[in-house]
Amino acid sequence: MSSILYSIGRWAFRARKLVISLWIVLLVALGGGAALFNQGTDNSFSIPGTESQEALDTLSRTFPQVSGTSAQIIIVAPKGETVHTSAVEQPVEDAVARLKKIDGVSGVTSPYDDTVKGSISDDGSAAIVTVQLKGEVTTVPQSTKTDLTDEGAALQKQLAPGAQVAVGGSLFSQSLPTLSVTELLGVGIALVVLILTFGSFLAAGMPLLTALLGVGLSMALIYVATLFGPISSTTPLLALMLGLAVGIDYSLFVISRHQSQLKAGVDPEESAARSVATAGSAVLFAGITVIIALLGLSVANIPFLTTMGVAASAAVAIAVLISLTLTPALLGFAGARIAPGRRAAKRAARTAAALNTDGSVDGKAATTSAVPAGAATTATPSLAHAAKADVPPGFFRGWVRAVTRFPIVTIVGVVAVLGIASIPAAQLRLALPDAGSHAQGDPARVTYDLISEHFGPGYNGPLIVTGSIISSTDPVGLMDRIGAEIAKLPGVAAVPLATPNQTADTGIVQVIPTTGPDSEKTAQLVSEIRSEHQHFLDEFGVDLKVTGATAVQIDVSDRLGGALLPFGILVVGLSLVLLTMVFRSIAVPIKAALGYLLSVGAAFGAVTVVFEWGWLGDALNVAKEGPVISFMPIILMGVLFGLAMDYEVFLVSRIREDYVHGGNARRAVESGFVGSAKVVTAAAIIMISVFAAFVPEGDTSIKPIALGLAVGVFVDAFLVRMTLVPAVLKLLGDKAWWMPRWLDRLLPSFDVEGDGLQKELDLADWPEPGVRYIAAADGLGLSVKKRPLFADVTFRLRDGEMLVVHGGDGTAASALLLAITGRTKTETGTLKTAGFVLPIRGGAVRSRTAVVRFPATETPVDDVRRALRGAPELLALDGVDALTDPVERRRIRFELADAFSRARIDERPFALVVGCVDPGGLDDLLPDSIEPTSVLLSPVGDSATAHAHRSPEKATV
Repeated sequence: MSSILYSIGRWAFRARKLVISLWIVLLVALGGGAALFNQGTDNSFSIPGTESQEALDTLSRTFPQVSGTSAQIIIVAPKGETVHTSAVEQPVEDAVARLKKIDGVSGVTSPYDDTVKGSISDDGSAAIVTVQLKGEVTTVPQSTKTDLTDEGAALQKQLAPGAQVAVGGSLFSQSLPTLSVTELLGVGIALVVLILTFGSFLAAGMPLLTALLGVGLSMALIYVATLFGPISSTTPLLALMLGLAVGIDYSLFVISRHQSQLKAGVDPEESAARSVATAGSAVLFAGITVIIALLGLSVANIPFLTTMGVAASAAVAIAVLISLTLTPALLGFAGARIAPGRRAAKRAARTAAALNTDGSVDGKAATTSAVPAGAATTATPSLAHAAKADVPPGFFRGWVRAVTRFPIVTIVGVVAVLGIASIPAAQLRLALPDAGSHAQGDPARVTYDLISEHFGPGYNGPLIVTGSIISSTDPVGLMDRIGAEIAKLPGVAAVPLATPNQTADTGIVQVIPTTGPDSEKTAQLVSEIRSEHQHFLDEFGVDLKVTGATAVQIDVSDRLGGALLPFGILVVGLSLVLLTMVFRSIAVPIKAALGYLLSVGAAFGAVTVVFEWGWLGDALNVAKEGPVISFMPIILMGVLFGLAMDYEVFLVSRIREDYVHGGNARRAVESGFVGSAKVVTAAAIIMISVFAAFVPEGDTSIKPIALGLAVGVFVDAFLVRMTLVPAVLKLLGDKAWWMPRWLDRLLPSFDVEGDGLQKELDLADWPEPGVRYIAAADGLGLSVKKRPLFADVTFRLRDGEMLVVHGGDGTAASALLLAITGRTKTETGTLKTAGFVLPIRGGAVRSRTAVVRFPATETPVDDVRRALRGAPELLALDGVDALTDPVERRRIRFELADAFSRARIDERPFALVVGCVDPGGLDDLLPDSIEPTSVLLSPVGDSATAHAHRSPEKATV
């Protein structure tokens, strides 16, 4: 991975004008598409398959008058009067008549209608006009909303002074999220942190530029996507918040590594490539974890949440791509101007060049990395040395020494504190937003509060109980009896309406709970009515279902709550697998997963005490204490998981890097922590600032998510990763990096630290500077189940040559051929094929080589032709002893001779490797014009092992 990213970084640095142009063109194209195709956002929350949604879908066909959304107009009489006075009643009746004429209105219920109960308060001081509309909240045109609001204002003018009219209800319960100047404070704080981190305005501006470009692209992409399906208004805001935060952080990691390497004397182009290879590997890993976690939101099987996860993951993916391509392009324009202390570095370089006591070249200190015999050392600092060149020795060294001096005390203290902070999370309640969560003074909130005051909170969220009554001979009487039965249930305040539809095949009962839509008791009432399903079926022969906006919200919240456990198992399980791949350890992933759970618990606890208990509610502009939005926990868990893995990777990978190079586990904790704590601290502060900026003036749906993420990032970065982690690693010592050998072989390696890239750089001129071999090996060895197949294999294979691998054990020859072509790994030695180091660049080698195994083919000539058709640099023929037909051998000999000839004409490299037991008798298979190089795998004792060498003559070996 690091090698591929190294190539990408170098290319982006060199082709910087093209890279920037492509991103700008993409932004313009998507921006234009968003302007043309934007269909607007959709705030309807539904879950196919739930009882409430199925009943609502049925009502849309059988009883459309009550299936759409509704609005409520509350009229409060002047103090000391009632709504029964002519000065109130007549204007209200006139308003009802005008409301019926508004386009999109399917029906209006007058509070003075004798068939409707409960529309006038018990004391007569207030009345409710219910307006039923065609369609859902998102399909009602703005003109209809405006007409309703205007009618409310007109009615207010017609009433006597002291009367009050407010327009609200389900139609107005959802507000579109907006951005305010407060959100920009997060960006401003991020800029200050970046300037302090980089010591350069130029370097500090790059992460902001890349993050803003990524946010612009993701926003445009989301609005283009509205052409293909509904997207909630919360989705763009969530993508904006995430894209801005991770976009800044990911670029910060790359630029920070680049600055460290520039200070160590690395050439800007080389440094940009290395930064993308090392820090970029961690960025890619972290981004993938965030994306997988966000896509994991689909486990809840809720369409709007799945869409939200896909959109947010797209924003993160764009941020990753920009950090890996646009960031090195910008570094190309900056050159060496962003290097910290450039003048001091130049003076140090001149001094080193003058002394030249350490084998330096061009004033740059040479690496001391150990390489195989014959390998050339590089003239630039190694990755590990360059990465640690800017180690801040002050505060962070003192901090890590303090928290690791008594590691058990630190571990117990952190776990105890976070355990206590997580206790309030047990009282976290979930619900979907309604008008009661709007800001004070908002018209919908005013209506909500007036209805609660004069009628009770349940009138803000009536339930609808419906069922088919097609078999009834007395539909009106049947609905009256069902309504009376439901009215007796605990938690029911009133049953204003119990009626069949015009065709008498469907009946509805409107149920007013004693509590509000977001109350736990309302959810219990819904559950109680559903538990009586069999009773109503036996007693009245009606299959009743509970629906309505409130029931739909309760079902959504229940589904989301039920998805938390499987989603948590998915996230924690994913972290264990991914971190095991990255760190080649058992203890580190377990510690990381447990730390993540502590961070999540503390974040949930903070949300509970602020939004439910009311702590700091005024300071954070919390409009109403109560349940938080239902999808907050699952989104917070997914996003925080990815961010926690960010800090885990950037901190622990540096510790592991120092451990691998130094061998002392406890000393590596300190040196690795000091080398990475600065950038992790800056990244965490930026994340916290961006998230916290969405809390004071943010959308009611986003506020709890933003607060939870801000607290979660603070806890995870500073208490878990920078306090708990070093203490645990110090306590475990070498055991922290233990991993079973079988598991190490089973799992793929991610190479976040860039060890593979460092080996490639060290072997860039191996085995001889300026000479390109098709394949070269020193000291190769491989064993299977402790049985050695070969050892100490050394050879050189040039363009136009053949290598004959032979010996008494055909299995050993086959294994060596598969190793040379990148299809299996050796245990010892150094191997390069087609210019790529193995096994690091196995994919590149496999794409440039071909293998034909004669024992496994019935059409050898066709297989050879097919392999040569792909113009491989190296063709391996395994088990040629199995090919005994003289005609086929001669035809293959012709094909091989032709392949060598064509390669010369086309001026492309080509070589051949042949594996067999007995090299004698190959004259009719191998072209005469090519002299082979021979490798003998000699049997030693009972096993085929030990030595191999190059010989100019086939027959002498």
